[in-house]
Amino acid sequence: MSDNPLEGHEGTGLHPDTLAVGFGYDPASAYGAVKPPIVLSSTFAYPSAQAAKEVHQAYFDGPSPERDAPYIYARLDHPNLKLLQARLAVLDGAEDAAAFSSGMAAISAVMLAHLKPGDSVLHTTPLYGGTHGLLYGPLAGLGIRAFPIADALSEKSVEAAAETALKHGPIGLIHIESPANPTAGIADIAMLAAFAGEVGKRQDKRPVVSVDNTFLGSLLQKPLKHGADLCITSLTKYAGGHSDLLGGALTGSVARVGPIRMLRTLLGTHMDPFTSWLLLRSLETFPLRNARANANAATIAAFLRDHPKVEAVTYLGFLAEGSPARAVYDRQCGGAGSTFSFRIRGGERQAFAMLDRLKVFRMAVSLGGTESLICHSATTTHYLVPPDIRREVGVDDSSLRISVGIEHPDDLVADLAQALDAF
Repeated sequence: MSDNPLEGHEGTGLHPDTLAVGFGYDPASAYGAVKPPIVLSSTFAYPSAQAAKEVHQAYFDGPSPERDAPYIYARLDHPNLKLLQARLAVLDGAEDAAAFSSGMAAISAVMLAHLKPGDSVLHTTPLYGGTHGLLYGPLAGLGIRAFPIADALSEKSVEAAAETALKHGPIGLIHIESPANPTAGIADIAMLAAFAGEVGKRQDKRPVVSVDNTFLGSLLQKPLKHGADLCITSLTKYAGGHSDLLGGALTGSVARVGPIRMLRTLLGTHMDPFTSWLLLRSLETFPLRNARANANAATIAAFLRDHPKVEAVTYLGFLAEGSPARAVYDRQCGGAGSTFSFRIRGGERQAFAMLDRLKVFRMAVSLGGTESLICHSATTTHYLVPPDIRREVGVDDSSLRISVGIEHPDDLVADLAQALDAF
């Protein structure tokens, strides 16, 4: 990689659009192939017995597993994974990255690496259903308690949650999901990162601050610049962008990512070569897809806001000027994204009647693909979240989550219009 003209991108003035296409790859390293080949080998030969010893020393004793050591075995590292991680790191403005077999694999690794029995976790609300299930299921069974922050824009709300958490045990992690799934609720990352420093003065160590950045991704929000220690992203969504793969990633400093990458080796939750290659391909069109989907989302959100059968829309572009949420959005985000929720007038019956009439939108979970998706959150993505908690965070029977794709906006508006006529 050292001969690659894009290496050492800082200060070069290259845009994310350019870095997403070519960063980290030199055709001379692969017979002149313009695109990186797929390396499907599960294991790699040593040139000598001494070299084998030195390779293992470099991997297991080095400051960051996989970054500096030659290849050993594909569960530890492989060429496609290394290249993908380099590109993910540069897009997030990070020193290092680790790619996983799914977004939940990345979240699980972060939590297992930084929490032990007796610890507490502070988290924003609402949470993605899988994250909520992990915190309040298996981790709770290990004696790790999770405590919600009612308002992630209010220092008083954060302090109140922390006081309750500290009565249980030290706070090992502050997990932020911003914008939140499915309400697009926003959290003040810089404020929460500063608060972690204050908590660190009251206990043995500062809590790690992790941010689930899936809803906006690296092009629209950079949590590390606002004080987060780790940025977590479901690569299944916007980075993959075609609803045909599963993947997750975390980015941060070498010191933060290295130990989690070693844990990934033990858990066996690395990303395979073919999926890594697919993601490298998808990243090249990520900026183009993102721009089109965002423009479409603005059109769809405006249509829904003005429709008489729609009660509310959570699109970030509609945050009220002068509000605390708007101030954080203007400082922290580069755009509103293309996934949000809206509430129809009525409940589950009306929501189902509308969904069953759609023809262009596909009724499915997930988000960030080229196709537009819609789902009834309470009975799908957040089914396992207790009803009282769903209602408390704004996910009721009238809530629908929408992920706007890259189709023609006129067709999307027409489809929603005819479906809303169903009740």
